[in-house]
Amino acid sequence: EKDLDLSVCVVEKGSEIGSHILSGNVFDPKALNELLGPDNDWINDLESNFNSIATPVTTDQFSVLTPTSSYNIPNLFLPKQLHNDGNYIISLSQLCRYLGGIAEEMGVEVYPGFAASEVIYTEDGKSVKGIATRDVGIGKDGERKATFERGVELHARQTLFAEGARGSCSESLMEHFNLRQNSSSQSYGLGIKEVWEIPEENHEPGFVQHTLGYPLQSSLLDKTFGGTFLYHQKPNLVLVGLVIGLDYANPYINPYQEFQRWKTHPDIRKHFEGGTCISYGARVLNEGGLHALPKLTFPGGVLIGCSAGFLNSVKIKGSHTAIKSGMIAAESVFEALVDGGESAAESAVAVTGEISSDEVVKEVTSYEEQMNKSWVHEELYEVRNTHEAFARWGLLPGLMYTGLATHITKGREPWTLSHEERDANKTQPADQFKPIQYPTPDGIITFDLLTNLQRSGTYHEDDQPAHLRIKSELSDIPESVSMQIYAAPEQRFCPAGVYEYVEEEGSTGGSGDKKLVINAQNCVHCKCCSIKMPHEYINWTVPEGGGGPQYQVM
Repeated sequence: EKDLDLSVCVVEKGSEIGSHILSGNVFDPKALNELLGPDNDWINDLESNFNSIATPVTTDQFSVLTPTSSYNIPNLFLPKQLHNDGNYIISLSQLCRYLGGIAEEMGVEVYPGFAASEVIYTEDGKSVKGIATRDVGIGKDGERKATFERGVELHARQTLFAEGARGSCSESLMEHFNLRQNSSSQSYGLGIKEVWEIPEENHEPGFVQHTLGYPLQSSLLDKTFGGTFLYHQKPNLVLVGLVIGLDYANPYINPYQEFQRWKTHPDIRKHFEGGTCISYGARVLNEGGLHALPKLTFPGGVLIGCSAGFLNSVKIKGSHTAIKSGMIAAESVFEALVDGGESAAESAVAVTGEISSDEVVKEVTSYEEQMNKSWVHEELYEVRNTHEAFARWGLLPGLMYTGLATHITKGREPWTLSHEERDANKTQPADQFKPIQYPTPDGIITFDLLTNLQRSGTYHEDDQPAHLRIKSELSDIPESVSMQIYAAPEQRFCPAGVYEYVEEEGSTGGSGDKKLVINAQNCVHCKCCSIKMPHEYINWTVPEGGGGPQYQVM
């Protein structure tokens, strides 16, 4: 379009593009159509190249569940953000593979299987130079194996961080440059998902259902935030999941077990009759919205997508805003790098093969300026206070406030409801609650965790240092705080069975005789532990590139 050649590369920690991508996903194609242009045929291309059918939404249902029945809310009373006319039920992991192929055809260098483990700063620490990938071939004992390969430093004129929610490099940048100085604390949700194949005669292509109530909320003032989704994608897939706000108080809540329990509801169970669960996974998502957005730029780079936190929590969508943020970032960075006309183009890395030592590192502030003028900002502004309304006042008041904001005020309320506390701090002591007894899985509709985990395809090289590390200054928290005060909630909130407390040899059987075991090989890279741990005692770092889940249809 501009007839200028810039060198662009993408570093992806998954074994292939899309292997770490998980989302609901009812997809709003607005940004994708802007990206690909009016003559694009992404729907047919996705089907012909990846055998993945983008299914138009035909039925929109929002239900409130009790333990034994359900009540549908007429669409007339739902905010426009929950209307899915013109949207499609898709596999986001397959869409990413499709877009990755287009990028490569355009000359973008794509490197899957390389994990960006750290941000590289200039010597004075005032600018970003690029990233470094993790060393591979190091054993659990810290010694180099025969397969050792040193990680590489990738230097760039600008680095765009698109790691998704709670990305490790992105979090490092926010701390280093104090990007959250003028923002509310980010709040998160944990999404757990399964994909089922069912008999085609039972399939309802385009059916979309969202629910509140059972099992997460048992009263109209319940402050446990969350709900479920159920989508029918052609030819015979059912995409189902539960999202729970990680600011919940009860340490005995087990999100995975709540999800399994929900599937047994009589109005839900029927969707799985005669079917087979073929995939499982989990990922956290940002729920803080507009007030929790950090400063988006810093010298040498920008934050885009869910690394920044552009998810619309009322719409329950963030893919379209992520794509749009990437488009605006690309345009802004391009203009900044070619500012100077022909001489700038001639000195581009694509031409010279190196970054000029004389080049001044730029902060592309125009990116944030353009984001604030975009429809992404308009979307998030309209619902800026809604999530916090649920957190402060509970289910019914939250619904009423959301109705007011989406139908009438559209974000113009003369007040701001800020989220001021980390999700980890919202967990209350275990002695304020009773342990929850969950039903035994039947192996047909409900499954034990480790059986389901196999469906994620998760794999890590066994002989490598654990990528989930207890922060040295918090080493006493697992046994002295998490176990003793909160009854070890990490055994329940982790959707991959990574954390368990086991009896020490020669113990007398008391809780004080148990020690924490971290089964890092189970990790599905959801990032929940870095958010919900008491005192946030876990430092989530990347494992060797290519490790983790191997999602195909998520």
